[in-house]
Amino acid sequence: QVQLVESGGGLVQPGGSLRLSCAASGFTFSSYAMNWYRQAPGKERELVAVISAGGSTNYADSVKGRFTISRDNAKKSVYLQMNRLKPEDTAVYYCDARRAPRIYWGQGTQVTVSS
Repeated sequence: QVQLVESGGGLVQPGGSLRLSCAASGFTFSSYAMNWYRQAPGKERELVAVISAGGSTNYADSVKGRFTISRDNAKKSVYLQMNRLKPEDTAVYYCDARRAPRIYWGQGTQVTVSS
């Protein structure tokens, strides 16, 4: 059974940091690209960061220089280190795993940036 379980969300003040984790099971994690998306209330889902199976990364312009995506294939996990958080980063954050034609999604974790 395929599972992606996100964790690490919460309430943080502007300028603070959080580290999100996504634990995978039920598929060959190391051969999948892993992505973090987010969706704020009333907005469309936004791609935040991507890490390929080979470890190449890419980021949305809105988070470049503040967020870092990484993966640990031995632990079957992907991470999103988020620094210098802003109120506009408030959203539900989702991880997904992609290897055409398959896509797997997690259930999301809430991140709220507020004073």
